[in-house]
Amino acid sequence: MEQSELCPRFQKGMDIISKRWTGLIIHQLLNGPQRFCAVQTSLPISGRLLSERFKELEAEGIVNRHVYPEVPVRIEYSLTEKGRALEPVIREIEKWSQQWI
Repeated sequence: MEQSELCPRFQKGMDIISKRWTGLIIHQLLNGPQRFCAVQTSLPISGRLLSERFKELEAEGIVNRHVYPEVPVRIEYSLTEKGRALEPVIREIEKWSQQWI
């Protein structure tokens, strides 16, 4: 039986957004660019784990890290075009969970 091309891609997508806290981080960034401390305050997540997730999302091209050349340094995280493309998916999961959970 021939394997569909969709399966590995679908699985990769699910692997990315199903990691613990990743969906909530993306959901939080749908509100616009935010500093690390703002995201950390809004979610019950450790700084170490949030930093790890941001690095993974940045490596996947979903999150952009912008460093402002100020003193003290200001860093903001925002969704890339690829990350913003997840909005309909995240909103539908949000809608589904409000109705069924």
